Amino acid sequence: MKARIRRLAGAAALTRLFCLITVLAAVGLLPWLSGRDPALAVLRARSAEQDRTEEALDSVRRDLGLDAGPLSLLGGWASDLLHGDLGTSWVSGTEVLPSVVAGLQVSLALMGASLGLALMVACTLVAPVLVRDRSSAGAWAAMLVAVPEFLLATVVLLVFGVWLGWLPTSGWVGPENMVLPAVALGVPGGGLLGRLVADALPAVLDERWVELWRGAGVSRARIAGAALRRVLPPLVPQFGMVAVGLTGGAVAVETVFAVPGIGRTALGAAKSQDLPLLQGAVLALLALGLVTGALAALARRRLLGPALRDASLALPPARPVRAHPAIPLSLFTVLAVTIGWGLLRDPYTVDTTARLAAPSLTHPLGTDGLGRDVLARLGHGAASTVGTAAAVCLLSLLVALALGFLPRIAEGASDIANALPPVIVGILVAAAVGPGTGGAALAVALISWPALSAHAAALVQEVRASAFLTAQRAIGASPLWILTRHVLPSVAAPVARHAVLRLPGIALALASLGFLGLGAQPPAPEWGLLLDESRAYVERAPWAALAPAVALALLAGLAVSGAALTRGRRIRRATPAPAQKEAPVGV
Repeated sequence: MKARIRRLAGAAALTRLFCLITVLAAVGLLPWLSGRDPALAVLRARSAEQDRTEEALDSVRRDLGLDAGPLSLLGGWASDLLHGDLGTSWVSGTEVLPSVVAGLQVSLALMGASLGLALMVACTLVAPVLVRDRSSAGAWAAMLVAVPEFLLATVVLLVFGVWLGWLPTSGWVGPENMVLPAVALGVPGGGLLGRLVADALPAVLDERWVELWRGAGVSRARIAGAALRRVLPPLVPQFGMVAVGLTGGAVAVETVFAVPGIGRTALGAAKSQDLPLLQGAVLALLALGLVTGALAALARRRLLGPALRDASLALPPARPVRAHPAIPLSLFTVLAVTIGWGLLRDPYTVDTTARLAAPSLTHPLGTDGLGRDVLARLGHGAASTVGTAAAVCLLSLLVALALGFLPRIAEGASDIANALPPVIVGILVAAAVGPGTGGAALAVALISWPALSAHAAALVQEVRASAFLTAQRAIGASPLWILTRHVLPSVAAPVARHAVLRLPGIALALASLGFLGLGAQPPAPEWGLLLDESRAYVERAPWAALAPAVALALLAGLAVSGAALTRGRRIRRATPAPAQKEAPVGV
């Protein structure tokens, strides 16, 4: 058994190392992968007034070492990296390492403040379950998670920075500068963490030991602490992923508040094709993700303890959230009517006389800065946003089902994928193939499969060890028959429901890339692009920003409530009805 564990760990380590080298090599080869001349971008960044002559471009190429070829450039960077040297910025001429360390320090400080606020929000969502044993908020918590961070950043900036003047709106000078960015990042992150814990707690509180402890007079606080310790171990890796997202995934929030973090540093380096600085920033984010994942694994082992770990205990099946059929039906009706109504209107007609018009009978959701109908753009953007998110979900599902049977390969690759937030991958893909809907979808698809793959691998292991498969093998069933008739049907349905639950998050990731200019390009009516276009006048015309934001929140609520309703019906069909007991006399 120990030898098998060592083989699995060795295979995962090799896969992890291979993926790490692949990512760094892809970054180093960006000038050749993109087909664009980095010398031109560097020349523009260094001096906007200098003429773009061939002599000036040749001088820049010699200075950067581009004339030596990609392998020489990449080999020189790797050799310097072994000596702790990240190179020199192509644009500013300064050392890369101090810039990366400074950006990482800012992002880590912001992550700490955001994570603290996220834990406070999570405790607020979890408290009703512990105090009154009430089911989690379900769809409402999911809608909180779906609030775009960049839109929340713009709103809190206007309210608390501009209108009330309580806090600074940009820069990074003192602790007061991190309050508003921490709010924008911490509220959605806390909604995610709170929902994860609150969804798992009811099943734990139904266990026999809780009833025995209550009967023995154990205090409610001690039971709550024990239940949290029972729930947290399998969720700790999710906490680590949220922490990584609050660091490298905060590019949009750092952009809104002009925070010089590592994510904003990577975005600026990609736009100016400052390859050494981009390599340093990506390397720092990868190291941060891997260290965070290792710490999360260590925390999980400490929480489990030797007794629990040796017993191989797992959480009981989650008790489905009680979702009334009216909730998903209502959400679907609102979305369908709004999108269908918008599809009947023209999203590209410009009417400068109706700029920023308030909602009316002519324009039910108002108009944007060019006088275009917001309802029309919202409806036509659904195909780009939701359709692309659904395609990414399907692709992630197929990859997860395939890798679920190859856990050695999936484990190492998922560590690297989890260490890269969607925005950073979007930066790399956009630098290689250019911004666009296809590039944004590819970026999100590259890192959206690990959670589904881990779920599939756990189910495959469970199904393979079940008694009925042993009986099938005993009667001579072929491996192909067992795979197609038993294993895949048992694994595919739960993982597919999991994929549906991730649809809003994928749509939000695509919207974030559109907001940063890495996704769909104007005049496309993509929801993230709508949010970006409306940011400049959100104070005068908030409806232009609220429309796509509310649509994303409704999509999240529909996914969660619909999945809960489907799962609840499946459980009721699978569970035989209990025998009817005779009613007591007098009832």
